[in-house]
Amino acid sequence: MYDVIVIGAGVSGAAAARELSRYKARICVIEKEEDVCCGTSKANSAIVHAGYDAVPGSLKAKLNVRGNQMMGELAKDLDFLFKRNGSLVICTEEEELPALQELYERGQINGVKDLRILSREETLAMEPNVTDCVCAALYAPTAGIICPFELNIALAENACTNGVEFRFDTEVEKIIKSEKGYELHTNKGIFRTKYVVNAAGVYADELHNMVSEKKIHITPRRGDYCLLDKAAGNHVGRTVFALPGKFGKGILVTPTVHGNLLVGPTAIDVGDKEGINTSRAGLEQVMEKAGLNVKNLPMRQVITSFAGLRAHEEQGDFLIGEVEDAKRFIDCAGIESPGIASCPAIGEMVAQIVRDKMKLEEKNNFISTRKGIRRPADLSKEERNELIRKEPAYGSIVCRCEMITEGEIIDAVRRPLGAKSLDGIKRRTRAGMGRCQSGFCSPRVMEILARERDVSMFDITKSGGKSQIVVGINKDAL
Repeated sequence: MYDVIVIGAGVSGAAAARELSRYKARICVIEKEEDVCCGTSKANSAIVHAGYDAVPGSLKAKLNVRGNQMMGELAKDLDFLFKRNGSLVICTEEEELPALQELYERGQINGVKDLRILSREETLAMEPNVTDCVCAALYAPTAGIICPFELNIALAENACTNGVEFRFDTEVEKIIKSEKGYELHTNKGIFRTKYVVNAAGVYADELHNMVSEKKIHITPRRGDYCLLDKAAGNHVGRTVFALPGKFGKGILVTPTVHGNLLVGPTAIDVGDKEGINTSRAGLEQVMEKAGLNVKNLPMRQVITSFAGLRAHEEQGDFLIGEVEDAKRFIDCAGIESPGIASCPAIGEMVAQIVRDKMKLEEKNNFISTRKGIRRPADLSKEERNELIRKEPAYGSIVCRCEMITEGEIIDAVRRPLGAKSLDGIKRRTRAGMGRCQSGFCSPRVMEILARERDVSMFDITKSGGKSQIVVGINKDAL
């Protein structure tokens, strides 16, 4: 019997688990995939929004601004990349100036600091590559960029260090109310818990509807992206948005914390909750509309494209709180944009709800900090040489595009909630994320994974499940 089971190991579930681990309770995170950060959290714009877009008074508005304020200190504590690079909302038509002013006023109500409306000249001086058609822009200096993988993994690792259990490849198939809470029937058996936190992303409606007569509906909203090489990374220094429409903030252009340039997303409602395939029409839309606000985009430098799903709930706001007709079942549903920016505050809110209802006592040994993987490329020459002298694996380059060493890959496997697949290594170290997209380094990464996990190369997968890479050979004959 657990005190709390969190369903879903994306940023919302991991943030809730980390905040709950401050208290004396038996906590478990159940995730249907083979690792953390396998759903919405792995494929998004990686933007820490300032908070001017959300409707005043909504949970999105409150938690976006609070999460943005928390992110800097959280990044220091958990050792992940975060940069306040600021954002611009571009206005290209004089008749749209009232809409830009409305965004400014909304931001003021929401408590966003230091917002300004810039003239055409001020905007071009700040970002010379925005469109020549610009007539004004909303500047939000508190907006930022982040690595969503690092954020998610850091939250989960810190929760694990503080005693939270994680069960992967475990899919909830049925939820039954019991006298003391809930029984979760999964493909790995039955789990019993007093409280449930439903942070299941695009599947959160299905879990909610198992226990409540008041149904909710989540539509997977697909976003297509193009990622450009680091040679294009300085094309803009700030995140550049179009004026928002009914489907969201439109096609953006932004630098990434690792030095690439990201363009996207589309907003296409789909019926398949696993429908993360890109489409030609979607990518053409990205390329066409991105150029409306940023000129001379070097789209020939695209190194990969991908798509992610946003969990759009029809009410249009985050759904966080105890379900009215299902006591002890806490929804954390409909977490779409600005979910990444809001996740520290989402975790805080969920933990406070559970703490107050269970009257949980705070630990006196909570560990609030975590160190990420050591990266020789970030060290001085002297420090790097000393590290390599002590641990020679840090002197062996495996991924040439990103200059990732064998030592970093070994660390990614051995640390709490260590990587088990090529994608797990990629998200923790960036091995395979460079210009050649793992064309060179994947065989060597597989060798290290097999050795460190003491498994056959036939058992190494791209992303868990049946995504084996070495197939079609009788391994018993080797």
